[in-house]
Amino acid sequence: QVQLVESGGGLVQTGGSLRLSCVASGRTFSRYDMGWYRQASGKEREFVAIMRWSGTYYADSVKGRFTISRDNAKNTVYLQMNNLLPEDTGVYYCAASDRPGGPLEYWGQGTQVTVSS
Repeated sequence: QVQLVESGGGLVQTGGSLRLSCVASGRTFSRYDMGWYRQASGKEREFVAIMRWSGTYYADSVKGRFTISRDNAKNTVYLQMNNLLPEDTGVYYCAASDRPGGPLEYWGQGTQVTVSS
């Protein structure tokens, strides 16, 4: 069982930046696939970014603005979000798979990001 705790959300103006963090439990974090998803009010949850053994991938809507990274010594994955837009508003969720290439089975509780225009 992997537990995930996100932090770093908040209110920011258009063009601003935020860095989200997600701390994971477990002694084999370096082998986890880690990703970020988001859900805007009234919409379905959507993919944002993911780090897998096969590579790092981003949604087209965030390419060039968001960067996913990880610190295995801290069991933490980050999402650096720059040049934020109102359409980036939503609850951001951290997700993990403890089987490389497997489905993302573990989810955090989410952190709210609000971008004002």
